[in-house]
Amino acid sequence: MNSPSLEMERSIARCRVLLSLTAILAAYVDPTEPTLTRWLPLTGGSFVLSGYGVSVLLAHLVYSVSLAVAYARPAAPSARLAAVATTADVLFGTAIALVTEGATSLYYVFFAFAVLSVGLRRGMRSALVVTGFSLAFYTTLTVLSAPSDQHFYVMRAAYLGMTGYLVGYLGQERMNQEVRLRALEASAQRERIARSLHDGYAQALAGVNLRLESCRQLLQRGRHEEAQSELEELQAGVNREHDELRAYIHSLVEREGAALSAIPDGTTRFAVSAEFSGDALLVEHVLHIMLEGARNVTRHARARSAQLRVRATDHRLTVQIDDDGVGFQDAPWSIASRVAEVGGAVVFGEDPRPGGHLRVELPSV
Repeated sequence: MNSPSLEMERSIARCRVLLSLTAILAAYVDPTEPTLTRWLPLTGGSFVLSGYGVSVLLAHLVYSVSLAVAYARPAAPSARLAAVATTADVLFGTAIALVTEGATSLYYVFFAFAVLSVGLRRGMRSALVVTGFSLAFYTTLTVLSAPSDQHFYVMRAAYLGMTGYLVGYLGQERMNQEVRLRALEASAQRERIARSLHDGYAQALAGVNLRLESCRQLLQRGRHEEAQSELEELQAGVNREHDELRAYIHSLVEREGAALSAIPDGTTRFAVSAEFSGDALLVEHVLHIMLEGARNVTRHARARSAQLRVRATDHRLTVQIDDDGVGFQDAPWSIASRVAEVGGAVVFGEDPRPGGHLRVELPSV
């Protein structure tokens, strides 16, 4: 899970805790007797809360706090935890509807939270799926338990569906705007880099070419000492430009230049498996990620064996890089930048085996 996604999940987790606390207060002062649980001895009214309602709301509070604690830890939880949380949000919303439904109900808020959170994560399609499941649970509940006049509950379900669609649409628009913003930022960065390269290093290379031509002419005229002196000065200038170029590259990724460890003698054995499909840009990103992963293992891991695997699932590509060496704590910046460009995620630390284990998840559409 990349940093922006992790921060979003942490914000959602904190909001869920706040929702749980305020829901307990709202249910406590809500002057409504639940109507969907005629076979249970539930009571309502000002400053009255049934034991069943207390149990469900306290369970939701424990669940909310547990998720908030999990996301507050330095190690990022699995990306699958977000899907589990969405399912739990819908089920808790249905349970809360069961113990609080009446003229007013807390279910609206819990439904809106479930749809909004998944809409922020995945966009309109996922939000509509969550809306559909929520409506299915709610409709089943009202058909089985509501009084004979169910028109009120049918209209409430319709309003819930409208809310889910609007939330999903806005969530999708947010994701589209982020994609456009990333494209604009990348274009502006490319322009700045092109300008810097043209005004600085391209001119320096042109100067090197002129001095090499001078050295060639000196050698043709037999003026070897002058050519030797010119070459020494030229070598010193090239070294300076090389150092400046390395510093410039590291400044682009906001990292201090660190000397690469010596490349071993090729003793690492790689097992590679990949079967996927996609457009040219996606294929280019995946192949570069695999290549950079292999280079990183070769340079730093001191591993005897490594595996590079690419597998495709529904709307997702997973690139897995594993080795039995010394391990690593962060992805190479070239991998991280490519993953961020396509809205993917980098996951560490989920494999208990020794060595380095990196998983990259990319959207395939």
